[in-house]
Amino acid sequence: MISLIRLILKESFMMSEKVGGAEGTKLDEDFKDLEKKADVTSKAISDVLCKTAEYLQPNPASRARLTMVNTMSKMRGQVKSPGYPQAEGLLGECMLKYGRDMGEDTNFGGALVEMGEAMKRLAEVKDSLDIDVKQNFIDPFQTIVDKDLKDIQHHLKKLEGRRLDYDYKKKRQGKIPDEELKLAAEKFEESKEVAETSMQNLLDTDVEQVSQLTALVESQLQFHRQSVEVLEELAKSMRERVNKAQSQPRQKRMPASRPSFDCLEPEDSNGGWSPSAAPSSSPSTAAPSFNRASSRQKRNMTDQPCCKALYDFEAENDGELGFYEGDVITLTNQIDENWFEGTVHGQTGLFPCNYVEVMVPLRH
Repeated sequence: MISLIRLILKESFMMSEKVGGAEGTKLDEDFKDLEKKADVTSKAISDVLCKTAEYLQPNPASRARLTMVNTMSKMRGQVKSPGYPQAEGLLGECMLKYGRDMGEDTNFGGALVEMGEAMKRLAEVKDSLDIDVKQNFIDPFQTIVDKDLKDIQHHLKKLEGRRLDYDYKKKRQGKIPDEELKLAAEKFEESKEVAETSMQNLLDTDVEQVSQLTALVESQLQFHRQSVEVLEELAKSMRERVNKAQSQPRQKRMPASRPSFDCLEPEDSNGGWSPSAAPSSSPSTAAPSFNRASSRQKRNMTDQPCCKALYDFEAENDGELGFYEGDVITLTNQIDENWFEGTVHGQTGLFPCNYVEVMVPLRH
């Protein structure tokens, strides 16, 4: 009960210090300067980590999907999970598909296949960049965020609590034992020293931080070197294809002889169609009842939550729902800010929110 009363009094003192301007124990300028430098370093490490992830994986929908798939894989106990779909790999698959459809023996088809294979190699080089950067840059920086920066925040929070306790007891000097005031002062100084040490340790690791930035540059340099090798080889092959195609004579196409229409009978001059052969139409048809059924169907459809597909979406993992542009999908649930669950063409699964336009929102 006594400790609860003291806590309430300390909170009251903190409020009076903020609102009423009550004088509290001041930290020295060296400490404030150290705290400012540590704060800027903490923000720099956190923001650079975030922007590095966006640099390696620029598509936010693919990042969200990959995160969801990795989470589901861990829940299912699957060791291997799919990687980020590199844009170079997707382009390469597209070129390979149409090149093979045209035929590798054709000039354009063969060129598409060759370039598609080169783009797939670039995707593998990009995957290697992702792995190198994660191991040599992201993971070490993430360790700083998870350990060092959290320790600093913990020590600063503890220091603030002990400062308030010391100021509260100092204000009640003469009403409390001197030993209690002395103990509060010692704890405050102890927390201040621990906080200073943790912040100084962070600033002293600048050599390691620069080394990790150097590792990021080396990974990028290796990526661009390998990419240049692939592209130079491809460019050489494309030039050879162009020269070979230009050196070959073009095949002349002989037009087929046109049929003669001199012997047509007069009654065939309209294409053989005779008005008497046209089916008779009756005003009493089933169209009105069909229209009424269509109207009822549309009203029933708009009564339930649904959305319209803005683009084609191909399901790449178990549990995803594929659809085509223009499909109307029945919404059953919203998993999070990035993913819906819905049904279309008799199938149910997950799909990204940014691929659709909500027509009738879900009811909460």
